[in-house]
Amino acid sequence: MPAAPSRGGTAALARDEAMAAPSSTTAQNLLEMRGLTKTFGAVRALDGFTATVEKGEFVTVVGPSGCGKSTLFNIVAGLEEPDAGGAMRFEGKSVHAAELLGRVSFMPQRDLLLPWRTVIDNAILAMEVEGTPRRQARALAEKMLPEFGLAGFGAQYPHQLSGGMRQRVALMRTFLFKRDLMLLDEPFGALDALTRTMMQRWLLDVWQQHQRTILFITHDVDEALFLGDRVLVMSARPGKVKLEQKVDLPRPRPAELVISPDFIRLKRTLLEAIEEEAMKSFTSEGK
Repeated sequence: MPAAPSRGGTAALARDEAMAAPSSTTAQNLLEMRGLTKTFGAVRALDGFTATVEKGEFVTVVGPSGCGKSTLFNIVAGLEEPDAGGAMRFEGKSVHAAELLGRVSFMPQRDLLLPWRTVIDNAILAMEVEGTPRRQARALAEKMLPEFGLAGFGAQYPHQLSGGMRQRVALMRTFLFKRDLMLLDEPFGALDALTRTMMQRWLLDVWQQHQRTILFITHDVDEALFLGDRVLVMSARPGKVKLEQKVDLPRPRPAELVISPDFIRLKRTLLEAIEEEAMKSFTSEGK
């Protein structure tokens, strides 16, 4: 007779069955999310969210306000558990959300720099918490300063930096916390248009050099297309994937790409999907 499942084995088996898929597709996926639902009281933030992220891929997420993008990130970061019934796989194994805590790096919308710590000391904060000796962490950060446009600024404090430089420090901190999957929640949302454009181009250079996997939230369709290999358009609340758009645009991506016919064609498709969902959200809130 087969051995009885160990404690928790039945739940794990159920998750494995829910995530069953051909090995040719799952082998290259770093993260798989199937049927994720999350409810807060009477509000359902997510409803059956399903998507995959391949290793080394840059996936952007757009959608109307309140569609559950940040809730999704909190689940993938291990800060929230989804409701029963959904399933996730990470690095080929079934996981609960709590098991992802510390296994992915997460940069929220605000830079969250500590005002009493210098650029270097802010950048190494996650490494210190993880137990890396301070001297070793500072040496690694010193070497990375030029790559992040911060050469000569290691001893400066956050109040002495521009908004763009503060975001570079926060991103450097995220990269130094070496995890294959990086979650970036509108990191450039508060920047002016010119700085934002420069930061997008710089981020692509850093991403390609370090070969990380990025899941990136934005409200900006141009940003989603310029950065991403794929764009996931979320529906109005409760959020799920309304459209998955592959971005067949060459890399590296020059600034003038945003006025090319192919870029504009893709942008039109995304805007139509987002506007349809935004109208649904507006109509439902007005009832």
